[in-house]
Amino acid sequence: MSTILIADDSKFMRNWLISILQQYGYQDIVEATDGQIALERYKHIKPDIVILDITMPNVNGLTALKRIMEFDSKAKVILCSAMGTESNVIQGLQLGAMDFIVKPNFDNLINMLEKLNNITS
Repeated sequence: MSTILIADDSKFMRNWLISILQQYGYQDIVEATDGQIALERYKHIKPDIVILDITMPNVNGLTALKRIMEFDSKAKVILCSAMGTESNVIQGLQLGAMDFIVKPNFDNLINMLEKLNNITS
């Protein structure tokens, strides 16, 4: 199974996502509490998929996405935010995100992960 990096400043949200992922057999999960830590962990671990919140302290998710894509143009990133405004979605997709989830609607998360797992790097 894939290694998944979850970057969200909310411990509650990270735990919620982890519990969903574990129900579907995902066990190799790495956490980050802000965009800077997400970038550092991405470079060190090179996870298969990143679930990235937008609103975080220090470095926000859109900036982290941009830096991750500069480091690895084939990174598989799903933006995950309660701020599902059209401008955030468009900007995220333009920066290289492969999908967007509006919290807390995680109904399609597993389908998104399976789709991304089937994309060869």
